[in-house]
Amino acid sequence: MRITIKPLLAMLGLVSMIVIVSVSQAQNRDQSLRGKLEQAIEIASQNQLQIISVKATPLSTIYEVELNTGEILYSDISGDYLFAGDMYRTGDTGLTNISTSARQERSLVKIAAIPVEEMIVFTPDEVKASITVFTDVDCTYCRKLHSELDQLMAKGIEVRYLAYPRGGAQADSYDKMISVWCSDDRKKSLTQAKNGQNLPAGDCDSPVLAHHALGNELGISGTPALIFPDGTVIPGYMDADRLAAMLKIN
Repeated sequence: MRITIKPLLAMLGLVSMIVIVSVSQAQNRDQSLRGKLEQAIEIASQNQLQIISVKATPLSTIYEVELNTGEILYSDISGDYLFAGDMYRTGDTGLTNISTSARQERSLVKIAAIPVEEMIVFTPDEVKASITVFTDVDCTYCRKLHSELDQLMAKGIEVRYLAYPRGGAQADSYDKMISVWCSDDRKKSLTQAKNGQNLPAGDCDSPVLAHHALGNELGISGTPALIFPDGTVIPGYMDADRLAAMLKIN
C-alpha cells in the first residue's frame, strides 16, 4: 500500500497543534485554579497560609494543594471546593494510600535538595542506612537520641542533622543553633550544645532558618523528627535498637 506523504505530514501537523493547544489550556486552567485558591486561602488565614504547589492527581477533576504548613488539601477542578484527607486507589491487592506515597516522595525530593555541607553528618565506617533528623539543641529527646550516637554508628546508621529550633528565630535555642552551624567544628559544637555547654556567639550566613522552613513544609512541628530513606517522617524519639529494626538492619 502506498502512503501519500503530504496528507500524512498535514495530519501529523494537526495532531501536534492539538497537543500544543491542549497543553496550553491545561496550563492556563492550572494557573487559574491556583490563583482562585490562593485568594481564598490567604483571605481565610489572614495571609498566614500560602500555597506551595498545585498538582494534578490520578483523578482528572481533582488537584492536590500543598500548603506551607505541610498540610495537603484537595480541590475540585473549579476551585469551589476544598477537602482534607487521604486519597486511596483500589486494586487487586486492596487499597493503596496515594497521599502517603506522595508525601514520602515530596519529603525525599526536598531533603535531597539540601546540600550535604549544610548538614551535620555523623557517618559510621560501614553505612547500612541513613536517616535525616530535624533537631533542636535544647530538646530533651533530641539530646537522648544524640547520646546514643555511638550505638547508632555501631549499627551502621548514618545520622544527618538539620536545624529545627522550635519557634524559629524567636526560639530560645535559635542563637545556640546559629553558634553550632557557624562553628569551625560543627560536630563537636553540636555535641557540646546538647550537653548544655555554652558556645561562643556565632555570626555567619547559616542555613538554620532555611532548615526550619523546610521542616514546616514537611509538616514537622516538634523534635526530633526523623526522615527515613523511603521518605517516611517519624515524629519523636526512637531508641537505637528500634531504629535498627525499622530500618531492617540486623
